[in-house]
Amino acid sequence: MSTDASPASDAPPEGRAVLPRLLAVVLGLTAALAVMLCAFALPSVNGGPHHAPLGVTGPAAAVAAIGEQLPDDAWEVTAYADPEALARAVENRDVVGGLGVGGDGVSVFTASAGGQQIAAAVGGLGGTLAQRQGVPVHTRDLVPFPADDPRGTGLGAAALPMIFGGMLPAIALIRLFPGHAGLPIRLAGVVAFALAAGAAVAAILRFAMGTLDGSFVTTWLGLSLGMAALAIPFLGLESVAGLAGFGLGAMVMMFLGNPLSGLATGPYWLPDGWSTLGQILPPGASASLLRADAFFDGAGAGGPVLVLTAWVLAGLALMLVADWRHRAGARRRQPAAG
Repeated sequence: MSTDASPASDAPPEGRAVLPRLLAVVLGLTAALAVMLCAFALPSVNGGPHHAPLGVTGPAAAVAAIGEQLPDDAWEVTAYADPEALARAVENRDVVGGLGVGGDGVSVFTASAGGQQIAAAVGGLGGTLAQRQGVPVHTRDLVPFPADDPRGTGLGAAALPMIFGGMLPAIALIRLFPGHAGLPIRLAGVVAFALAAGAAVAAILRFAMGTLDGSFVTTWLGLSLGMAALAIPFLGLESVAGLAGFGLGAMVMMFLGNPLSGLATGPYWLPDGWSTLGQILPPGASASLLRADAFFDGAGAGGPVLVLTAWVLAGLALMLVADWRHRAGARRRQPAAG
């Protein structure tokens, strides 16, 4: 007579133990789906100028009237002495665009490379103002996209490659060089990959697609810093919390960092809170740095560089914590072994 004994792992779990875990999984996944939907949909639904800096020049009465007519939550108006000063402010990214009121009509100053939607909104303001006054409108795009890609299509397509440029090397190196002994090898690997991949992406966008302008070296180094600011924190999270830490970081960057980066629209087109969150995450800071390096001769690059450097240092700090924990554990094991 034989007894058919099933392994313990095949035995059905008890109901009391299953229900809390099942409920936690269902609620957790539902919350993650809700956050993902909000991150992708709400910025688009509520897209529009949000406290966007707008320059205005002309007679004092006309400038004051424009400031009074525009909603405060959409535009922040700054007066400039003359059209030349306003044009310099647009080129230096002090304002997203400007309106000039003069005897020959209304002049509209835009920078479509800084965000096509916001540039179109500035153009709409100028057209409305000119229509009310019955005068012609003159539009000057001071910082356009290059002629080979006048709509900036390649720039919007670079969002996911920039994010995967931080995730993929971390995944591959964690699998190839696991454990604490492989930690310095993984770090060296992601730095080397960031430099190589940054050069490749910059070359494709610049020379193959014609999307980018400006210094190739500066753009390359900025892209590499953005990829390192993703990959090194991923390594740090995995070294401290294992695959769970890596997975959490990947979810945040994919489901929040990607839709809130503002790469296709510019940060001022997103709602205030979403825009701020996006700019302190590596994808958003990388997008702002890429625009600054590729189109504005580095104007406005300081803030994104600080954000990305802080993420790199945070990842290194997590790796140091993991190393300290490993050494402390080794010291505790030595007396026990003796």
